[in-house]
Amino acid sequence: MIRMHKQTGLEHIPFGVVEVRYPAREQWREEDFFALAAEELEACRRRYPDYERKAVFGEHPYVRFFKKFKKTYPVLLQFESVMFKGQPFPADNPVTAVPFLLELTTLVLSGTHDVERLQGPVTLYPATEKEPFQGRGGRELHTYPGDFCARDEGGIIFSAIAGTDGRTCAWPESRHVFYPVFGTPELPASVIEQAVEKLEGYVSVLAPQAAVESALL
Repeated sequence: MIRMHKQTGLEHIPFGVVEVRYPAREQWREEDFFALAAEELEACRRRYPDYERKAVFGEHPYVRFFKKFKKTYPVLLQFESVMFKGQPFPADNPVTAVPFLLELTTLVLSGTHDVERLQGPVTLYPATEKEPFQGRGGRELHTYPGDFCARDEGGIIFSAIAGTDGRTCAWPESRHVFYPVFGTPELPASVIEQAVEKLEGYVSVLAPQAAVESALL
């Protein structure tokens, strides 16, 4: 398991991590995974026959957390786009489709990082200022005071608010990855625990031979 340490100041925010070593792609069961994804998404649509944003997300813990930073919760926008606006579920990279499916079905915040691109252990820490870092595609990002962040010896690797960095983000060739599962101060740890278990289940369908380890911090 990757070495990960949670600094003082984040005790009230549950966090899960799932590390996966995927086998060669020819051993994946992509058809089974995407069939499951279609079933899961259709089940979600049936749960919201008369969807209204305010009813589902109005007092949602993630929405409230992001609102403190004057940001819209990105999973909210993804959920509406895929569920009700016809945006297709991403099928180009199943490794990153796994946490995307988790976000749509549980509304928790997740992501993907390439373990082979990490430099040393990972430290989870509460940001106290705006720290610049480079996102995927060279985008200039920064942390926010009160943000849930992580760094390794090479620099910042994610901000819960701003997103992932460009160095450790997953690529099509990534086979050894870790999936962070973010909580919020208002969210019970049991929600993150259940999300971790669900993510592990998705991985097992996509790649039954994958080596999987998880932890709750």
